[in-house]
Amino acid sequence: MKVLVTGGAGFIGSHVVDQLVREGHEVVVVDNLSTGRRKNLNRAARFYKVDIVSDRLKRVLRKERPIVLIHLAAHRHARQAARDPLLPAEVDLLGSLNVLEHAVQYGTRKVIFASSGNHVYGEPHALPVSESHSLRPHTKTGISKLAVEQYIGHYHRHAGIGAVILRLSNVFGPRQRADHAPGVIATFATQMVHGEQPFIHGNGLQTRDYIYVRDVVDAVMAVLDPPIQGTYNVGTGRETTVNEIFRHVKALTQAPCKELHGPARKGEIPRMALDSSKLHEDTGWEPAVSLLEGLEETVRFYQQVR
Repeated sequence: MKVLVTGGAGFIGSHVVDQLVREGHEVVVVDNLSTGRRKNLNRAARFYKVDIVSDRLKRVLRKERPIVLIHLAAHRHARQAARDPLLPAEVDLLGSLNVLEHAVQYGTRKVIFASSGNHVYGEPHALPVSESHSLRPHTKTGISKLAVEQYIGHYHRHAGIGAVILRLSNVFGPRQRADHAPGVIATFATQMVHGEQPFIHGNGLQTRDYIYVRDVVDAVMAVLDPPIQGTYNVGTGRETTVNEIFRHVKALTQAPCKELHGPARKGEIPRMALDSSKLHEDTGWEPAVSLLEGLEETVRFYQQVR
C-alpha cells in the first residue's frame, strides 16, 4: 500500500516510516527539514523536500496519489515561534488545510493525524483522561490541534475521506531534538550527557504520561487499515513526575549534576495522563515498553550521538 508521511524526517515520523518500510509498504516522505533531519530518512522511501504550506505539495500528491496519508508535520521550532507568534498557526492550520484539500482531490482514502492529548483537553477534571473529556485547550498549540481535528471531521463528513485522530501523550525516544521542541526527557538527557546542569521548572511534582516512540509507532500501524476510524488517545495511563524523570536520567547517565529548580512555567497544567482503553478495545493495541526500558534506550542514543 502506498503511504505518504508528512514530517517523515522528524522524530516520530522517521520511526513511523522505518516501520512502514519494514512491513513492505511503498512510502513517500514530505518534509521541509526545518526540524527534521536528512539523516533520519529511510533510503527506501521517496523523499520530497516540500513545505506543507507550499503550492508544490499539490504536485506531490497529484503524482503520488497515496492511499493513506499520515499527517505528522507541525511547527515545532520554539525560538521561531517566539519571534513570530503567527507562524505556528500558518504552518499547522493552513498547512493542514493544504494537505487535506489535495489529499481529497487526488483520491487519498484515509488520513491519520497526530494530535496532542496534552493540549486539546486542557486541565483535566479526572484522571486518566478519556476521549469523552471536555475539550478546553489552554495553549495555542492545543487550539491549533483541535482546529485541525475539526477540519478533518469536516472533510470526513463532506468529502468521505476516512479519518483517524491520535491524541498522543508525551512521546520520547531516540531522534527527539532538545533544541527545537524540547521534551523534558530529551532536554535532561542531552544536558547530562554533555556535562551541563539541567534545571527543573517549578517544584517538579507536575506529572505527565510518558510513552516511548516505538509504542506510538505501533499505535499508528494499528489504525492503518482503512476500516478503522475515529479519535483515540495514545498513552500509558500512568503519571510520572518531572522529579522522577530527572532522577532516572541522572542515574542512567551517572551525571554529577545537582537537582536544581527554577521558576515554574506560567499556565502549566499540574497533572496529565491519558486513558487509551478505547484504542485497545478497537485494535488490541497496548503500550509494550516500560518507562525505564524506554529511558535506557533513549539515553543510550544520546550517549552515542554526542
